[in-house]
Amino acid sequence: MNVEVNNKMSPVKKFRCAHSQITILLMHLILGPRIGYLPLLVTVIKPHFNDTLPPGVDSVWFDYKGLPLKWYIPTGVLFDLLCAEPERPWNLTVHFRGHPGEILTPCGGEDPVKWSFINSLKEAAYIINGNCKNVMNMSQTDQSELWQSLAKGNMESYTRVSSRLKLGPYGEDAVMRMSTGRIPIRLYLRILGEDVDDLEDVTTIDSWDSISYINRPVEIHNEEGHYITFKSAMRSLLPEFFDDEASAFDHVLVPRGDYEIDGGIENAETTVASGLMTISAQKKCRDFVSMQSQSPKKVNEIKLIRVQGIEVDLDIPFFWVVNNLKNPEYFLHICVFMVPALNPA
Repeated sequence: MNVEVNNKMSPVKKFRCAHSQITILLMHLILGPRIGYLPLLVTVIKPHFNDTLPPGVDSVWFDYKGLPLKWYIPTGVLFDLLCAEPERPWNLTVHFRGHPGEILTPCGGEDPVKWSFINSLKEAAYIINGNCKNVMNMSQTDQSELWQSLAKGNMESYTRVSSRLKLGPYGEDAVMRMSTGRIPIRLYLRILGEDVDDLEDVTTIDSWDSISYINRPVEIHNEEGHYITFKSAMRSLLPEFFDDEASAFDHVLVPRGDYEIDGGIENAETTVASGLMTISAQKKCRDFVSMQSQSPKKVNEIKLIRVQGIEVDLDIPFFWVVNNLKNPEYFLHICVFMVPALNPA
């Protein structure tokens, strides 16, 4: 299940080449893996546009309806977050000139994507095990095979190499003892406009300022030693948007048993810097959540929670969601869509 979901291809992407000196727009259709990154598609896309490019040095970037796309966010997450109503094919524009440096950090090829991925893997390992020694001590051969298998979409090879890192699976499927009991989460919050009854009516995002982020670990067990549900995990991330009382389904009656926590880091926040989330972005998200808690009214409510393109049932075990829907860098990416509350209270 894990390999099948993670190797799932995104809907066909229709690329067009755009530049102020190019008057003829060419289209190109390809399939891209959800777990991959847009810059890894450049070697496939560029040959189709070579004859139309003006002289100069390439600085490739992508946009969706005018919004420059962040190259270090997995392709499937970008699709889930920006297409409230899934768009097939997904129409993207690829640029080879005019990089918007004030908005996007330049990528400059495959290496920055690789090291961004490795940094995220180290961060995840630290959260899960309390250290990232297994990643730091990987041989050059294993590290190269790990990256190449991801870049080429060979999940059989990726699973074989990544299993040596001992970063999962969890819960009833576990074959290892967890060091901290924490799961690395990247959560993306998008507030939709008013009067959005149908996702097809959602307006296009024109700035990343309209997206808030949470980068935070979540405990996989509750205080009684039971595995929590996905709803309980979401409550720990966004407490203001869930009822205060725990429901009968907020934990799954599976004792920790052999998977008891041995200890681990005291800080909930990881100390390994991935370089992908700025302090201002983290502060923005904290301000967003605290703004909700200070308000006497419930300003927004959750409309949709999406993971790997799936609207996940809130009452299923959280460890199942993690085992089957996490990305290869061992983060669980969650997209949350919010709308103004109909009856603020």
